[in-house]
Amino acid sequence: MTKEELEYKMNEVKLDYIRIQGDLEKLETFGRNTDIQQRKLDELETELSDLRKQLEAIDV
Repeated sequence: MTKEELEYKMNEVKLDYIRIQGDLEKLETFGRNTDIQQRKLDELETELSDLRKQLEAIDV
C-alpha cells in the first residue's frame, strides 16, 4: 500500500473504533453484554497498530 492508502485505511479504522466505542458505552449504560464490542475494539487496535508499523516502514 502507498502512504496515502495507509493513512486512508487508518482513518477508516479510527472512525470504526469511535463508532463501536460509542455503541459499547450505550450498551454498558443499559447493562447489556459488551463482549462482542470489546473484542472488535481489540481487533481494531491491533489493526491500527499494524497499519502504523507499515506507515513507519514507508517513512524510513
